[in-house]
Amino acid sequence: MKFRQAIKNDSKEVVELIHLAIGDIAERLTGQTKVENIRKTLSNFFREENNRVSYQNVWIAEVFDEVTGMILTYSGAAASQLDKPLLERLRRKTRNQNMFFDQEADVGDLYIDTVSVSPKFQGYGIGTKLLWKAEELALQKGYERISLNVAKNNRYAKKLYNRIGYQEDKEIQINGHTYDYMVKRLKVHASGE
Repeated sequence: MKFRQAIKNDSKEVVELIHLAIGDIAERLTGQTKVENIRKTLSNFFREENNRVSYQNVWIAEVFDEVTGMILTYSGAAASQLDKPLLERLRRKTRNQNMFFDQEADVGDLYIDTVSVSPKFQGYGIGTKLLWKAEELALQKGYERISLNVAKNNRYAKKLYNRIGYQEDKEIQINGHTYDYMVKRLKVHASGE
């Protein structure tokens, strides 16, 4: 397995994985309800820069040049700025200037927005390796914390996150659902160590 930064041409595979992972949140982000329209809108944003779902924020796991999984991360401090293009589109589409997105990430964290593994590759540790890749990226960027949200009733995922060092920090609401905001403190090494 190898990891690589996503490119624009990865949109079809990555957007399917994102949609698989975030479910009805994709409807909220896009203002769409039909699968093909949700994925088309997400694909457009994926191929653009400087937004939440941009290819710039995605790392891919591959086996024999086949996308097996992906992880989408960004700075918690940049979250509202990265949401702005999606929110502006949604406000135009709905003609509702009061639309907003729930705050998912704390300012000081590298936030894991989405981690998703293709169903045919689940159970091989790819998700764990993607999480480790995100931690490596966080350390390279100088973050002391990495965070993610997990649905309150997703015991399987929560068990995995606990096993690799994530701790429940608080409960938050995203799109009307309760999530546990989980944080892992990272060991940042001083230069020269």
